[in-house]
Amino acid sequence: MASLNVGNLGEYLREQRRQAQLSLRQLAEAAGVSNPYLSQIERGLRKPSADILQQLAKALRISAETLYVQAGILDERDRDEVETRAVILADPSINERQKQVLLQIYESFRKENALDAPAEAEAGTDGTDAAARADEEMPSKTTN
Repeated sequence: MASLNVGNLGEYLREQRRQAQLSLRQLAEAAGVSNPYLSQIERGLRKPSADILQQLAKALRISAETLYVQAGILDERDRDEVETRAVILADPSINERQKQVLLQIYESFRKENALDAPAEAEAGTDGTDAAARADEEMPSKTTN
């Protein structure tokens, strides 16, 4: 687990709160935390727990994973997946059921590709088998 990057987390939270057009007091109330505590998080003075981050994410209607990445709780390499999920969840043009179905499809594709990765590594990085690679590597015969 990476160390908490509370300065960037606070700035990110403040920006998300402003985009949601919520006052500090409104977000604190919606997330079930005190106004001073939220202010300290935004200023980078406090390190919120994963549970508090989840409450804040729910109140802001963003994915908790996005806040976990900002806080350094989730590894950086998970960022692409987290961002994809966050974009899906934030899309106002689809309803909640559609978002959940889309996330399930996305996850099934990720799992399928993870299962395919060992087979591709065995065959070669481009998916060709060893025989095909050997044919490509053999020098061609030229006639004089």
